[in-house]
Amino acid sequence: MNRRIFLAACGVVAAGGAGAAAVGFGGSSGGTPKRGTQPPKTADITRATLTDFEEVDGELAYGQPEPLRHQGGGTLTWLAPVGSTVELGKPLFKVDNRAVPLLFGPLPLYRPLSSGAEGPDVAQLEQNLKSLGYSGFTADDRYNSATASAVKKWQKDLGLEETGVVAPGQAVYAPGALRVAAHQARVGDPAGGQILSCTGVSRVVTVNLPVTRQGLAVAGATVQVTLAGGKGVAGKVESIGVEAQAQQEQQGQQGQQPTVEVVVSIADQGALGNLQRSPVKVKFIAEERRDVLTVPISALVALSEGGYGLQLVDGATTRYVAVETGLFASGRVEVRGGDLRPGMKVVVPK
Repeated sequence: MNRRIFLAACGVVAAGGAGAAAVGFGGSSGGTPKRGTQPPKTADITRATLTDFEEVDGELAYGQPEPLRHQGGGTLTWLAPVGSTVELGKPLFKVDNRAVPLLFGPLPLYRPLSSGAEGPDVAQLEQNLKSLGYSGFTADDRYNSATASAVKKWQKDLGLEETGVVAPGQAVYAPGALRVAAHQARVGDPAGGQILSCTGVSRVVTVNLPVTRQGLAVAGATVQVTLAGGKGVAGKVESIGVEAQAQQEQQGQQGQQPTVEVVVSIADQGALGNLQRSPVKVKFIAEERRDVLTVPISALVALSEGGYGLQLVDGATTRYVAVETGLFASGRVEVRGGDLRPGMKVVVPK
């Protein structure tokens, strides 16, 4: 991208700086003052941060669906509808017409929990009960009679037998609220195994980034997402895949580069409107220069001895100075050399 911008700039200066090309500096950093009236069009030398972006394709959706499994027997009698959102304590499905609710946490319900049990899974259950409004116990890692009493109240509200014991299969844990992406089983099927596939409730952007360009993605970095209608929203790189995947061959194309999956979160979900799935463009920062002197690209002039210079306005006269160029971005170029300072004016050919 830089090269394309650079070549375009060269075309501008070749036309606009033909007179400058005849000016030789003889190896010095400045030229002979050129007398005449002040040029009609000038621009300031500014100190700024230049940022060059690289744009790639992405897809806005709810992320990759993950399977949700159930331990235990019985028969499925109800499933949360596809596309619905299931919050804390709400049922994901019913087994033998008894609700199986969603609870939050990283640990599965892998053992029966009853009085005398201790451990992080107990603390996880008690914290969920607190969040659901149950009280009378301390949320720690010990399951005692007070915990059992709260569990019985919870079981009663769910229409379950009030045992005070939470058995595997009576609830399902997930990191947070879920959106039902698909049914993997049907009403009437046995209730063991994979029942649903679910995603998070927030829309994210997924980018399949070629491995040769994976350096563009930096965890935690801000990116710009452009929606199908042209609206821009801010995003943040949440995760970067560690395994390269071969792209599926499309329309007979072969030899495509393997890619890594990059997931970008969108904090302002309201800015996405009603879009649930859509192609988007994602701008990653390709290169950045902080606190550098910049001028419009069109201010560069070609010098007869090679390289580039600027035509500086010096009172009622102008003079040429040779410069070194750096990053080209957003219509401006980084310049170094001579006695350049912010606020100086340079000639910009019409």
